[in-house]
Amino acid sequence: MRALRERGAQQTLVHTGQHYDANMSDVFFTQLEITAPDVNLEVGSGSHARQTAHIMTRFEPVAQERKPDHVLVYGDVNSTVAAALVCAKLSIRVGHVEAGLRSFDRSMPEEINRLVTDQLADVLFTPSEDADQNLLREGISAQKIHRVGNVMIDSLIRLLPVAEKFPTNGFSEHYALVTLHRPSNVDNAESLKHIVQSLTELSDGLEIVFPVHPRTRQRLKDFGIDFSKLHLTEPLPYIEFLALQRRASLVITDSGGIQEETTFLQVPCITLRENTERPITVNMGTNVLVGRDMTALKNEVHKIMAKRSKTGTIPPLWDGRAAERIADILTM
Repeated sequence: MRALRERGAQQTLVHTGQHYDANMSDVFFTQLEITAPDVNLEVGSGSHARQTAHIMTRFEPVAQERKPDHVLVYGDVNSTVAAALVCAKLSIRVGHVEAGLRSFDRSMPEEINRLVTDQLADVLFTPSEDADQNLLREGISAQKIHRVGNVMIDSLIRLLPVAEKFPTNGFSEHYALVTLHRPSNVDNAESLKHIVQSLTELSDGLEIVFPVHPRTRQRLKDFGIDFSKLHLTEPLPYIEFLALQRRASLVITDSGGIQEETTFLQVPCITLRENTERPITVNMGTNVLVGRDMTALKNEVHKIMAKRSKTGTIPPLWDGRAAERIADILTM
């Protein structure tokens, strides 16, 4: 939005309301200095079908009224595919930011959203070479594909100096930062119990700092899991979380975006998934996949603490200028 504004583009910001909790919505607008939404669809939570349908029915009249030249959609959430479907039916050009990422696991709802959105999009902005190759293999015209880098890294680079000044008092010198939210990890009682037990064992020699997603906190209560040895916090604002991530000895996560951020920050990352739509973080970065193998998790943690973890490099074009490249393409 900032880059397009500098080029004189008129913009309308639509907030679908898919994320509506103050800790996971409002605070990001403030810290990332995003202007207040022009439209808030206020769809809230619900099943995948219900949420996608509500976004479509509420977004369609907005698109018909505003008649934009382009609609930009981001990432792989239900909002992404819902807006893309509406625009495709109204013959409005769609630009997909973060296109071409694939886990090759259709049991992930996000994978379905990625596949459908990329088939509908008119302009596809990719973060890395593997994304380009995925799109070409799926029959997307090379003329539609533009490798621009990673817009999340743009935000990280811009706000890292602020995060560097933010205190992380109260935590030990060496700590592991943990995030968990994927249904495959938190909706199954046995799976979540094994993860928490493993983290509890690791906490004997390493403080575990765990900002808890609302879904995950509810599951911990529902399943009666003892997490008393872990340092649980509420979901954190972006800058506070970035500060913790920057100083962590290691990060344990199932989040796609955090795999990318730790690769840029050169912080060791252990991902509790069997696959990733961001393989560049494994091939080039600091990320290691362990799936649900808790022995592998503990072994990787011990390697990191013994300074024997892999070293990574920052992927090409992850330089803080992805937004500028996107804006140049849209306004040329």
